[in-house]
Amino acid sequence: MKGSLDFAYDAQPMRVVFRPGAALTATAGEAERLGLRRVLVLSGARGVDTAQAVADSLGDACAAVHAEAKMHVPVEVADRAVELARSLGADGCVAVGGGSAIGLGKAIALRTGLPLIAVPSTYSGSEMTPVWGLTENGAKRTGRDPAVRPRSVVYDPELTLELPVPLTVTSGINAIAHAVEALYAPDTSPLIALMAEEGVGALADALPELATEPRSLEARGRALYGAWLCGSCLGATTMGLHHKLCHVLGGTFGLPHAETHTVVLPYALAYNASAAPEAAAAVARALDAEDAPTALWQLAGRLGAPRSLAELGLKEGDLATAAAQAVSQAYANPRPVTEDGVLALLRAAYEGTAPV
Repeated sequence: MKGSLDFAYDAQPMRVVFRPGAALTATAGEAERLGLRRVLVLSGARGVDTAQAVADSLGDACAAVHAEAKMHVPVEVADRAVELARSLGADGCVAVGGGSAIGLGKAIALRTGLPLIAVPSTYSGSEMTPVWGLTENGAKRTGRDPAVRPRSVVYDPELTLELPVPLTVTSGINAIAHAVEALYAPDTSPLIALMAEEGVGALADALPELATEPRSLEARGRALYGAWLCGSCLGATTMGLHHKLCHVLGGTFGLPHAETHTVVLPYALAYNASAAPEAAAAVARALDAEDAPTALWQLAGRLGAPRSLAELGLKEGDLATAAAQAVSQAYANPRPVTEDGVLALLRAAYEGTAPV
């Protein structure tokens, strides 16, 4: 590496267990290592069977299973879960599932300080970050707090074997978005660049294979490894325009999380590429392509993922409102964020045309 180095990097105080079968063989050990004796197990309704299996593996250390996690963590859902944790005298939580379950665990940790163990079943990457989010009155607010970062993360590729191909694809591209934005964050570093490029490459390699062989445990493992790296990048850096847009589109208009990230990513990178050429070049190398935004758009198309906000149910009349909300607060981004610029980005994403 040439040139003088000048950066700061916060190492994440977190333990990771990564192996097939770990959800049922390692979670109890992680709870014991943290001294937990009354654990509340969290999940969404679709993941309750897996959550129950994890709960059974905890034995007497499981206080209850709470399968009410919802996308974007509505504040009323968080309130009920916090009340339950307190009424049970829980001394920790185990979140089993995707970003919704882990997000609910973070909401409990934020309000109570209880330690959280994450057992991810998707590629959302939330388990690697100190970022929390809550949706109230049609608006999603986010923040960063070390208290919400899981103490342990148990990665088990077997948990992702039943993940439907459409969600596999969009969840994986959602993870890629974390690494892409970390590459041009103001607090990026050479370590982030290494993890980001490796993570994007691992996912871009695994996702096409999983689209045709969804039960390939080896490919599932590579995708989960990539998601771990991409999530770690997000956890160590500041979010910019891409994540802000997705929070607005999800929290205000109810668009699905992973699918929204998938649609927006090529356009957000195209918007920022001229102001962050090294980041765009790193993504292009990881994708083995010449132009990163176009390659991301083509990857989504090849894998059958949605490529327009219209497909996700956004109305054309909502574009101006979304643009205004996205510029209503200042945040770091390599290219200045203007309402006209964001509106043009959203219009292209709404139509699904190739990014320019």
